[in-house]
Amino acid sequence: MIIPSLDILDNNIVRLYQGNYKKIKFYDNNLFFLIEQYRLNGAKLLHLVDLNGSRDPKKRQIKFIDKVVKNINIPVQIGGGIRNIEDIESLLLSGVKRVVIGSIAINNREEVKKWFIKYSEKLVLAVDVFINDKNIKEVKINGWREKTNVDMIDLISEYVEHGMKYLLCTDIKKDGTFNGPNISLYKEIVKKFNNLLIQASGGVSCLKDIEEIKSTGVNDVIVGRALLENRFNLSEAISCWQKGSFLV
Repeated sequence: MIIPSLDILDNNIVRLYQGNYKKIKFYDNNLFFLIEQYRLNGAKLLHLVDLNGSRDPKKRQIKFIDKVVKNINIPVQIGGGIRNIEDIESLLLSGVKRVVIGSIAINNREEVKKWFIKYSEKLVLAVDVFINDKNIKEVKINGWREKTNVDMIDLISEYVEHGMKYLLCTDIKKDGTFNGPNISLYKEIVKKFNNLLIQASGGVSCLKDIEEIKSTGVNDVIVGRALLENRFNLSEAISCWQKGSFLV
């Protein structure tokens, strides 16, 4: 499916360029009105990112996110600064459909494996990958600011063995650029992990990009900036996804 994405910083809708908090763009859309428009245009799931939490887990926008979840009519998956089982269970109790975890899956692997065993249907592993000139795919964490020297495939394989079902993969170099998605990356992941439910993220600029992502075999594509800046609307994107061909 097409999953609209909204990044929230200080209760505002924003976009970062490749995760850089110094390259930030604010949008003056009313958050609740925009979400309702997404619902009316066919959204079945909303992806929210708490950028305050991503930058500093102690500053998660807990009250605001809770307000959003309780006052909209779309299931939500949310990530940003999740660091313990209490964070996960609190969000699930508030009505969140799925919780996205990233940095903690590197920093506390044994604990996170237990979470996947317990909440396999409720957790999404977010893998933010930086691909260098030698095609080494390194996972980055903490708002993409910290290197890990962890290989993408190795990390995914480790959690698949412990019940992981949902994977969200973002090519950091593509995110927020309008330069098109990394098609070869998603083909590689689908071929290697054909039992995973995979969400592609980063680089979508036009309906043709959606057509190309669909061809990789991923289950979903997350679209943020392209919708905010009216490159196309959600109804067009959903139609493209369903038909497997882009609209002229």
